[in-house]
Amino acid sequence: MAGMRPTGGLHLGHLLGVLTQFANYCDTADAFFEIADLHAYTTEFHDPAKIRDARNEMVAVWLAAGVDPQKATIYLQSAVPEISELHVILSMITPISWLERVPTYKGQIEALGQEIATYGFLGYPLLQLCDVAIVRGEFVPVGRDQAAHLEFGREVVRRFNHLYGDGEQILIEPQPTYSDFPEVPGTDGRKMSKSYGNAILIEDDEETTTKKVRSMVTDPQKIRRGDPGRPEVCPLFYLWRFVNPLRLEAVAEGCRSGALGCVQDKTDFAEQLNAYLRPVRERYRAFRDDPAEVERIIEDGTARVRDVASKMLAQVKHAMRLT
Repeated sequence: MAGMRPTGGLHLGHLLGVLTQFANYCDTADAFFEIADLHAYTTEFHDPAKIRDARNEMVAVWLAAGVDPQKATIYLQSAVPEISELHVILSMITPISWLERVPTYKGQIEALGQEIATYGFLGYPLLQLCDVAIVRGEFVPVGRDQAAHLEFGREVVRRFNHLYGDGEQILIEPQPTYSDFPEVPGTDGRKMSKSYGNAILIEDDEETTTKKVRSMVTDPQKIRRGDPGRPEVCPLFYLWRFVNPLRLEAVAEGCRSGALGCVQDKTDFAEQLNAYLRPVRERYRAFRDDPAEVERIIEDGTARVRDVASKMLAQVKHAMRLT
C-alpha cells in the first residue's frame, strides 16, 4: 500500500523514487494506491481548490508511469470513511508522546511555521497507519525520511494486538521497501522538491527541462573544462545512473580526466533525460486530457477498496467489543 498527497507538480524524484515501485507492485502483489487528500489538508487547508484540482493530474502521472488500474486499486482517501473511523478508534490507545517524538513533526513545524501545528498534523502518522491497516497492507514503499512514521505505526499495531488481539494478529505490522533512488537530487543539489524550486516536473516541456538541467550544480571544484572533477559529489552524475547507466563509466572517466566539461555533460544529459521522459509525458498528456476516464478509474477503485475496508474495520470493532 502506498499513497501520495495531491498537492500538485509531481517531478523526476517521484518518478525515480516512488512511481517505479508502484508500477512494479502491480505485477507482483495486490496493490493499493491512495490519493491522500485528507493528508494534504494538514499543510494546504487554506487552499482546498488546489487539492481538488491536483487529484486527477496526480493520478494521470501515476498511470503514465505504468500503474495499471486493472491490476492495482487507485482510490480516494476521503471517500473511504472507514479510514477516518479507524483513525478515531486507534487514537484512543495512542500516547501523545509517541506522536510528538516522530522526527518530522517538529522539523516540519520549524520549516513551515506554527500555522500547521494542528491536531490533525500531530496525528498525521497515525492516519498514515490507518491508510495501510485498513487494506491489511504488508509492504509500504517509502522514502528514508518516512521510515520513522512506519516504525511508529508498527508500535501502535503491537499495542493494539496486545490489548485486543487475544493471541491473534488482527492488525499487520507493515514493512518498508526502499527505492534504488531514495534521495533524488534537485537542480541545486538538495533533495528534489517542488517547494525548493529545484524540481524537474513531469509536466515540464523539453525546453524547460533543458534549461533546468543547464542550471544544475555540479562539482564546485571543477570550474572549467580541463579541470579534473569528482563525479561522486556531482548531482548530475547521480542522475546519469538512472537515465542511462551505460554512459556512467564514460562520464566518470571524462569528468575525472577533465576531458568532459560540465557544459557538455549537461547538454548530453538533457538530451538523454528528455528522451527518457518523452513517452511518460505523452501518456501523461493523454490521461490529463481525458478527465472522465481518470474519474472512472478513481471511482471504480474507491468502490473496490470500501469492500476491503469495511471488513477490516468490522474485525477491529469486534475485537474492541464495539460490536
